[in-house]
Amino acid sequence: MGDYETRQIICTAIDTSRTHDFKLLKRSRIPFISSQLCLADRGYQGFAKRHAGTCTPAKKPRKQLLPDAEKQHNRAFARLRVRVEHAIHRFKISRIFSGRYRNRRRRFGLRLNLIAGLLNYELAHFA
Repeated sequence: MGDYETRQIICTAIDTSRTHDFKLLKRSRIPFISSQLCLADRGYQGFAKRHAGTCTPAKKPRKQLLPDAEKQHNRAFARLRVRVEHAIHRFKISRIFSGRYRNRRRRFGLRLNLIAGLLNYELAHFA
């Protein structure tokens, strides 16, 4: 989870095996403020039921074209969401997500949080 204005990583969550992002979010029980806007991708489709401020891109109906208004919505949404994708890219540069993790699984969360702290420090002091 990241902050839109500062581009900093707010919190991270991990699991011991392959787990879908939305399931991991439900398990983490992170409190959301009702006035808070949440920009999520298609994987968080059911999150709108839990949090009123969730925005996800529109999905094309089967064997039909997406209406122009929804196309414009998706493009505007992608312009906002690109900041989140850049934060994920910063993690991938550190190579913690880019390949197989070959160290102790117990320390993966610790290393992930340390890398997030280093990336936040870099953003705050060098950008």
